[in-house]
Amino acid sequence: MKRANTFVVRPQSEQDRELLYELLDASASLWNELTYERRQHYFEGQNVWDTADYRKRYVGVLGSATAQQIIQKNKSAWRSFFALMEKDENCSPPGYWGNEDDGRTLRTYIRNDQYTLENSDRSRLEIPVGKQLKEKYELGYTERLRLEVAGVPKWNGKQGRLELYYDEFSDQFRAFQPVTVDDSRLDSPLADETAALDIGANNLVACTTTTSEQYLYEGRDLFEQFCETTREIARLQSKLRDGRYSSTRIRQLYRRRTRRRNHAQDSLARDLIERLYAEGVSIVYVGDLTDVLETHWSVRTNQKTHNFWAFRQFVGRLVDTAEEYGITVKVRSEAWTSQECLNCGSTTETTRHQDTLTCPCGFEGHADLVASEAFLRRHETNFPWPMARPVRFEWDDHRWSGISHPHESPKEVRTNRSIHG
Repeated sequence: MKRANTFVVRPQSEQDRELLYELLDASASLWNELTYERRQHYFEGQNVWDTADYRKRYVGVLGSATAQQIIQKNKSAWRSFFALMEKDENCSPPGYWGNEDDGRTLRTYIRNDQYTLENSDRSRLEIPVGKQLKEKYELGYTERLRLEVAGVPKWNGKQGRLELYYDEFSDQFRAFQPVTVDDSRLDSPLADETAALDIGANNLVACTTTTSEQYLYEGRDLFEQFCETTREIARLQSKLRDGRYSSTRIRQLYRRRTRRRNHAQDSLARDLIERLYAEGVSIVYVGDLTDVLETHWSVRTNQKTHNFWAFRQFVGRLVDTAEEYGITVKVRSEAWTSQECLNCGSTTETTRHQDTLTCPCGFEGHADLVASEAFLRRHETNFPWPMARPVRFEWDDHRWSGISHPHESPKEVRTNRSIHG
C-alpha cells in the first residue's frame, strides 16, 4: 500500500540554510536549461532526447545521483506530454520552474538510497550535496547536509524518492516522501466511500460524498483579486516604451498573482482531502473539463478555468495530496451534469441563473452542488437521500474558513438553501 509523509525540514544554521537554498536553486537551473533545449528541439522538429550532458554540468553542485534524478523527472514529464499528444488532447510541452526575475520554483529530488531519515525524539534528514558545495560550505568529503525534521513522519516502510522544496508563503522547507507500507500496518484503513467534485471558478469546488456530506468552496473573491491584478498589469504594460514588454513591477505582479492562486489551491486540496479522509472516502471522481469547454466555451470561462484556476495544475495537486492519504483520484467526463435535474433527470428543460438550477418539474437547487451530486450518481447509486445541508467555505488569504452567519459556528457553516427543493 502506498502512503506518503509530508513534513517541514529546518536547517540548523544560517550557513546550512544558504547551502540548501543554493542546492534547490541549482536544481531549478538544471531543469530550466534542459527544458529549454528540449523545447527548442521540439519546436524545430528535432529529437528532444538528443541533449547536452547536464549531469556532468551539475554534478559538482548537486552530486551525480541528484542531478540524474532531475533529468529522469524531466524525461518523464516529456514522455507524459507525448502520451497525451497521442490521445489528441490539447496540452503544452513541459514548462520551466520559473526564472531569476520572477522567482523560481525551488525544488529537488533525492534518490531513495541517497538520503537518510531518522525518526526519534529529534528526527533528522541527511541529504547529499556536490563536491563544489561541500568545499564552499566547508563540509567534509563524506559529510552530508543534516536537517532537523519538525514532528515525526507518520508512515514507516520502504522509502521512495524524496521531493524537497521551498514554500515561500510560509518561508519553510518542506519534504514529500512516498512510502510503501504493509497493509497489516495501516492504522486507519479507508472505508468504501466515494466523492465527486465539480470544479469551476465562481465556486472553485463543489463536492458530494456517499456519506451525504456536501462541501462548497467559493471563489468569487479570489477571481476578482486575480482580475484586479490582471488589469493593473495591462495598465502598466500600456505605459511601457515601444519595444519593451515588461518591467520589474509587472514581473512582481505576475509573480504575486500566481503565488496567491497556488497558495489557495494547495490549501484547498489539503483541506478537502483531510475532510474526505475523515469521512472514509477512498475514491474521488473529478470532472474532465475538456468536453464541457468544447460545448460551453467562452472567453471568460477560459480565463477562469485555465488562467485563473489552472485546472490541470489543481488536479495534479489534488492527486498528490490524495496519495498521502491513500485516496485514489479518477478523472471522468462530467458532460451535462451541470444541467441535470436530480428529480426528473432532464438536461434540456432546466434553467441555470447564477448559482441556482431550476426545472419545470418543481426542482430547485444550488447548481454546482447539484452537478457534483449528479456526477456522483453516475458512478455510485447506493447512498442516502436527501443530502445534508452543505458546508460552505471562503478563502481569507491564509486558510479556508466557514462563512459566518448569525447563530452558526464560523468554522462549520451550513447553508439554509434546500438542495432538493
